[in-house]
Amino acid sequence: MMTTEKTAVLSIGRIYCDLIFTGLDELPVLGRELFARDMEITAGGGAFIAAAHFAHIGRPAALLARLGTDTLSRAIGEKMQQSGVDLQFLEHSADAGPQVTVASVVGQDRAFLTRRAGAVRPSTLDAAFAWNGACHLHIAEFATLHEIPDLVSRAKANGLSVSLDPSWDASLIYDKGLLKACTGVDVFLPNLEEAEAITGHSEPEAAIKALAEAFPLVALKGGAQGAWISSSAGLRHAAAQKVPVIDTTGAGDAFNAGFLDAWLHRLGDEQCLKAGVAAGSLAVQAAGGAPRATAA
Repeated sequence: MMTTEKTAVLSIGRIYCDLIFTGLDELPVLGRELFARDMEITAGGGAFIAAAHFAHIGRPAALLARLGTDTLSRAIGEKMQQSGVDLQFLEHSADAGPQVTVASVVGQDRAFLTRRAGAVRPSTLDAAFAWNGACHLHIAEFATLHEIPDLVSRAKANGLSVSLDPSWDASLIYDKGLLKACTGVDVFLPNLEEAEAITGHSEPEAAIKALAEAFPLVALKGGAQGAWISSSAGLRHAAAQKVPVIDTTGAGDAFNAGFLDAWLHRLGDEQCLKAGVAAGSLAVQAAGGAPRATAA
C-alpha cells in the first residue's frame, strides 16, 4: 500500500491469536468444564483491531508490531493480510509468539486468559517514524508505552499526534506514575473500569473530569451506557446504539478507530462521539473485534 499524503495512522501494540468462546450461559469456574456453542479464531490485540477498523472506515492504517513464526501466529498473519491494514512495519520473529488470548463471552461479560511473548518494541520502529505517510500514532495499551517510554516524545518529534488506550493490565493500571508517563498524549481513551482504577472515581463524569486535568481530550467508553467526551469545549455524552450483541471483544478498539478518524478529520466533539459509538456498535455484532474482510 502506497500512501503519499500524511493521512495514515500508525497503530502500535501486541498482536494476539484470539480464541473466542461464545454461546456460554456462565463463565468458567475452577473444577468444572463448560461447553461453548461457538468458537472463533481470529487476529486480536488492540493495535490490530483498531487498525482494521481504520481500514474499514477508509483511513490508511499501518500496524507497528511483532508477530511470531509459530503455527498460530502464521495462521492469524494470513487473516491479517485480508484486513486492508498496511503490514509493511510488521516484524516477524520467533520470540514474538505464540501470543494467545482465550476469551469466554457471556452476554456483555467477558473473561480473558492471555499469554504475552517477547518484547513489544519492533525492529521497524525507526522506519515507521521515518515514513512520510503517517499523521498520527495510536498506542493500543499502556503496557506498550511502559516498555517503550520514549514512544510519545519520539512521535511528537516526528510531527505526529498521539492517542492512547490504557487497556486493562492489573499490574500497571493502578500505577501512580501512569498519568505522568502519558505526558504528551493528545487523546486518552479509557473505559469506565480503567478510568475508575486510574482516578479512584466510579462516577463517569467525576472520572473524566479528573482525567481532563492530565489530557486535552478524553473519550470515556461506557459500553451500554454510551460514551463521554471532555475537551476545551466542555463535557458531552452520547447514548449507545441498540444493536444485537454477539461479542463485545474489541468494541473499545473499534470505538477508538471511529472516534479518532473523526477527530483527525477535525470534526466536532459530538460527531467524534457518534462516530466512535457507531464503530463500536459494528464490532459487537460479530465474534472477534475486527471487521469481516468481506465487509471492507
